[in-house]
Amino acid sequence: MRALRHAIPADEAARAAEAAAAHVAACAPFRAAARVALYRARGGEIPTAPLEHLARAAGKCILLPRIPPGASALEFAIHRPGAALRAGRYGVPEPDGPAQLLAETDLVIVPGLAFDAAGWRLGTGGGWYDRTFPRGEPAPRLVGLAYHAQLVEEVPHGPWDRAVDAVATERACRASRRTERTG
Repeated sequence: MRALRHAIPADEAARAAEAAAAHVAACAPFRAAARVALYRARGGEIPTAPLEHLARAAGKCILLPRIPPGASALEFAIHRPGAALRAGRYGVPEPDGPAQLLAETDLVIVPGLAFDAAGWRLGTGGGWYDRTFPRGEPAPRLVGLAYHAQLVEEVPHGPWDRAVDAVATERACRASRRTERTG
C-alpha cells in the first residue's frame, strides 16, 4: 500500500484530494461538527489541504494532532490560518497552543494504509489513533481518508483497534458497516 500511494502522480493526488474533500463536506458528521481535526499528509497520504479549505469556508475550527513528549496518545490543538507549525515527532508539523478536549460532535479525519467496509483501519503501526480513541469509550466521529485503491476486502484487527465511522475517498464517503449496525 505504501508503494501504491507513492506511485500516485501529484496531479492525480490533488484531484483525488479535492474530490474526497467534497465527499466529506457532504456527509452529516462534517455538517454537524463545529471542529474538524485533520492530519498533515506524509508518506503518500491523501492530502488534507482541500478539506481544510472547505472546513474553514464553512466556519469550522481546525485542529491538528501532536505528540507531547513522553505521551502515548495524541492531543489536538487549534490551528489558525497562517500560524506557524513546528516539526514534531516523526517530522510531522504540529501546532502550539493549549490541548483541546474533543467532543463526540467533533470530527477527526484519520489517515491509514488500508480500510475495509466495516471501518477497520490499517495504520502505520504506531497505534496513535487507537490509543487516543480507545475502543468502547466515547469518541468524536472518526472518518478515514484514503484513495479508493486503499479500500480492501478485510483489514485484520484486534481488541485494541478502533474502527472508523466512515471512509471517504475520491469516489464517495460511506458509513462503515459497523456504524450502520450500531448507529
